[in-house]
Amino acid sequence: MSEGEKSTDKKIAGMSLNGFLYSFIKKVSIVGIIYLAGYMNCSTAWFVTPIILLCVREQIREDSERRRNIAKATALTNEKDVLLARIQDLPAWVYFPDVERAEWLNLIIKQCWPNVNHYAREMIRDKIQPILAKSLSKLKLSGFRFERIILGSVPPRVGGVKVYDKNTARNEIIMDIDIFYAGDCDITFFLQGMKAGVKDFQLHGMLRVIMKPLITTVPIIGGLQVFFLNNPSIDFNLIGIADILDMPGLSDMLRRIITEQVASLMVLPNKFPVQLSDIVEAAELKAPEPEGVLRVHFIEGKNLMRKDIGMLGKGKSDPYAIITVGAQEFRTKTIQNTVDPKWDFWCEFDILQSDGQQLHLHLWDFDDTSDDEALGRATVEVSNVIKKGQDNMWITLEQAKHGMIHIRLTWLTLSSNYSDLQAALTETQYLRVTSMSTALLVIFVDSARNLPQARTSSQPDPFAVFTMYKESKQTGVQMRTSDPVWEEGFTFLISNPETDTAYVRISDQKTGSDLGSLDINLSSLSSKTNLEIVKQPFTLLKSGPNTKIILSLRLRILKNASNTETQKDQLEFPSSELPSAVNVHSEQIQTSAISDLAANLNEADTTSLAESIEEGSTKETSSLISGTPTSSSTSVIHRTPSITSSSGEAGLGRIQLTLRYSVQRQRLTVVVNQVANLPLKDPSNIPDPYVKLYLLPGRSKDSKRKTAVIKDNCNPIFDEKFEYLISQGELNSQQLEVTVCTQKQLFYSSSNVMGQVIIDLSQWNLTQPLSSWFDLQPEK
Repeated sequence: MSEGEKSTDKKIAGMSLNGFLYSFIKKVSIVGIIYLAGYMNCSTAWFVTPIILLCVREQIREDSERRRNIAKATALTNEKDVLLARIQDLPAWVYFPDVERAEWLNLIIKQCWPNVNHYAREMIRDKIQPILAKSLSKLKLSGFRFERIILGSVPPRVGGVKVYDKNTARNEIIMDIDIFYAGDCDITFFLQGMKAGVKDFQLHGMLRVIMKPLITTVPIIGGLQVFFLNNPSIDFNLIGIADILDMPGLSDMLRRIITEQVASLMVLPNKFPVQLSDIVEAAELKAPEPEGVLRVHFIEGKNLMRKDIGMLGKGKSDPYAIITVGAQEFRTKTIQNTVDPKWDFWCEFDILQSDGQQLHLHLWDFDDTSDDEALGRATVEVSNVIKKGQDNMWITLEQAKHGMIHIRLTWLTLSSNYSDLQAALTETQYLRVTSMSTALLVIFVDSARNLPQARTSSQPDPFAVFTMYKESKQTGVQMRTSDPVWEEGFTFLISNPETDTAYVRISDQKTGSDLGSLDINLSSLSSKTNLEIVKQPFTLLKSGPNTKIILSLRLRILKNASNTETQKDQLEFPSSELPSAVNVHSEQIQTSAISDLAANLNEADTTSLAESIEEGSTKETSSLISGTPTSSSTSVIHRTPSITSSSGEAGLGRIQLTLRYSVQRQRLTVVVNQVANLPLKDPSNIPDPYVKLYLLPGRSKDSKRKTAVIKDNCNPIFDEKFEYLISQGELNSQQLEVTVCTQKQLFYSSSNVMGQVIIDLSQWNLTQPLSSWFDLQPEK
């Protein structure tokens, strides 16, 4: 029989026999399962639950696949195709004028990628594998090891490069690289004895490279420090048995573990140092160099979203917050059953690179039975806090329908003067918070000598552990040596260096036995020059007589930074940039000593202090001059006063606003400070004012912002902050509509609008903060 006749016999009505049998068996199985479930009186939940989970999983997979495809297209195509991608996937040089294109660098990386590929495989196997295995073992998942690591032929792509030429030291070069990797990697591993894998791994973040120190001999650059300023975004696709983890909740847990491991290697305060010259001391590249400490007081939230379901519909939420700066993370306590939580939570972050680092605040609704749900997020630039010294703000949450959070931020500089300690101790007593710090300790462990043998047959595998309070930090393990060289640095926040002690312990990895210990009283640093000890050998206790550890110690006292913004009593603007309809007044600036005192008082004391200051300021306002300048060559525009006696040009009152635009974050910040001198025609019918904001043209619902309502007040103080995500190009074509309304209907008016002002944003230089009084006009 010919082959054509055989193939004909195997087909039935145009369908292959195998396909027909498979379809028949599949349908019979489905009908049989349904019949059996009905016969056994099984609950419909056994069918509904898997279907819902599969649908959710499929949707998540489609979204992830779409993001990966866009990232792959960005990595593989040219700049023209990149520009046609979605807005959030555009390279950094499109957004920021000081970021340069780097196609030449992408060509170099592409040529070097096969060699880099080999190095990366070794680093992943030697450094990341043991860390991942340790983290997974805490989740009762043992036996993790990589089998195959192939990073593929698609190299990382540089979206833009920025080189800093200001605020840098003479012996260093600072460069930011917008990098993203969307390669064709093929990584397989074993977990619990089962084989699994990762494909389509993607990473996107801002990588900072510091070249330091600059030396006079080849290679001119003594070393590199490479790190991410903030946690990069990470995505991947699981294959094999690990595919069961690619479900809501489980996949988030796995992503969090991988993100934490990346953070522990290359996200500040962790750095990846590369020494290029032997004449450069290791401590110069590897020792931490903090700029200061950011103190965060996470006070409360207001009007958060309701996520829990109550008996009569929507209930409330159980909110908590995750606060991060780089790899440092804190979690507040969970407040049960409320949308107006009060946390009163304090935490501190040591900041190594203030320019570019961000404070991230993520709010979540805690749930016992399912995944925690997001309530919104907020971001604060650390550099903005440093400029002000301290800030007290209400922030409107992003990625949320509504909700605000109240935080206080304080920037603490580092002083080598031990006499500043008393002021720091006094401040923590005023704050009445026992967890606050007064100093920062930097420890650099260079090496150890003549360690005893923990085993008779071989030399030890030593590592060092440094402990302050309940916090411990550990060096890497040096294999088979009695003279280990670690060259690692750590930082600790100290409550009271006069009484605190740092504990050092060296142990053997295989046996777990101690090889030596050391207790360091921090008060001994008070008599040292600049509160420092450089590469000094310390004799270890419970060890051999010649056993020593070489350490460098540096103590710094935390000191309240002076408010650099309030030290400037003027802001100069060309008169051509000022709208003629706006009256700008001068401001009486209080001394920085009052600001420092207010920072040390509790909320009630600060309020009374502010009231007394305002009373004093009221007496001085009679000498203030109002009006717009007429000559750009001779006029200086002063800041607006905190109070005003004028009712405005139309007699409808005035509103004080603070405006600023961040080019880096692409955000317009609007602070509604206060409204003054609203008209009161009927003393028995006092208005309940609030403020609404819209962006024009369009006046879309998404641009609406609204303050809280102040009851029975013609001079309400709001001090509420709002943000708009808007490009610099769009900013010059937008107007801000500010409307003062009353919740209480006034009998003499058919509208609840009390006054309005429209601000043309193109007429102001908003890259510098501007605070002004605006006259309210009738509604248009």
